[in-house]
Amino acid sequence: MDSTEFRKRGMEMVEYICNYLETLSERRVTPSVEPGYLRHLLPTEAPQEPEDWDQIMSDVEDKIMPGVTHWQHPRFHAYFPAGNSFPSILGDMLGDGIGCIGFSWAASPACTELETIVLDWLGKAIGLPDHFLALKEGSTGGGVIQTSASECVLVTMLAARAQALKRLKSQHPFVEEGHLLSKLMAYCSKEAHSCVEKAAMICFVKLRILEPDEDASLRGQTIYEAMEEDELQGLVPFFVSTTLGTTGSCAFDNLPEIGKQLQRFPGVWLHVDAAYAGNSFICPELKPLLKGIEYADSFNTNPNKWLLTNFDCSTLWVRDRIRLTSALVVDPLYLKHGYSDAAIDYRHWGVPLSRRFRSLKLWFVLRSYGISGLQHYIRHHIKLAKRFEELVLKDKRFEICNQVK
Repeated sequence: MDSTEFRKRGMEMVEYICNYLETLSERRVTPSVEPGYLRHLLPTEAPQEPEDWDQIMSDVEDKIMPGVTHWQHPRFHAYFPAGNSFPSILGDMLGDGIGCIGFSWAASPACTELETIVLDWLGKAIGLPDHFLALKEGSTGGGVIQTSASECVLVTMLAARAQALKRLKSQHPFVEEGHLLSKLMAYCSKEAHSCVEKAAMICFVKLRILEPDEDASLRGQTIYEAMEEDELQGLVPFFVSTTLGTTGSCAFDNLPEIGKQLQRFPGVWLHVDAAYAGNSFICPELKPLLKGIEYADSFNTNPNKWLLTNFDCSTLWVRDRIRLTSALVVDPLYLKHGYSDAAIDYRHWGVPLSRRFRSLKLWFVLRSYGISGLQHYIRHHIKLAKRFEELVLKDKRFEICNQVK
């Protein structure tokens, strides 16, 4: 395929995507297929010779689409909102066309610098404290785009673990690191996402899952009592993952209480997972739900859940970027460059080395809709939620099992 045919096929693909989205309501939300359906429709080996593009697209409609769950369907209500918009799709198209791999500033300066800038834009819109913003004078923090909230939780737990082990080694220089690792204890609510448990498994640390109150909110006293009890057992609390907007019922942990209690345990990393609800804090009337964020060491939210940006785009901010990167730095000679000391290299901010130009789509969305347009979108969803609550309350067959915030 040369550029001439690409122009033709590209326009056809845009038309196909538009028709797909415009006629989604005519399709089934979920496919009526069984595991292995596609294996019987496709050859057992890749084609030896090139195939006709029209035939490939015909197979997309005949063989792929019957097995697709349509997340953008108007009757899709599973899991979480899946944000998407035309500006976001165009941003991904351009990023794919540029095709850079922005692991360091030198690998593509614009890729790095745009990510830093748009994360500051979004952080300010959400209402994060200045110490989370990379370009604020005197700040040691900053933001980064990860693939998912699961990765945000994992990298912050890795950073907290590295800090805790460093502290313990200085106190017990002759004790084996494996023994010190066995003492570390992380905490979350029973309502927290399962990714916290998975992160603890990967980090080889213990995780204590705590009971929330009757509103599914984790309270400060619960955290304090658990940590005090564990310290008496010789364990070392090092990480707490709180949630603003849980997966199960959009409950909010009591962040101000938890933050105050953690002042008694210096060195414990406080993470705030607001993967879904954090997007809503761009609305001034919802910023009170962010109260207590001043105690946090890190915060994440997913614009791909509720901010019209297609997956993957999970935004993470940290109070102290050195505490994050010191746990993840591997710096071979072939990745060094002349500005290593002056620029951010995002390869130190996460698990993978390679990075896509994901900030383009977020930049396109923020500029195309403006904060006011995104606020309107979120407020409309909230009106729909309150309308649904009214309908449920009128029907005696159902009950509301949590506060509808």
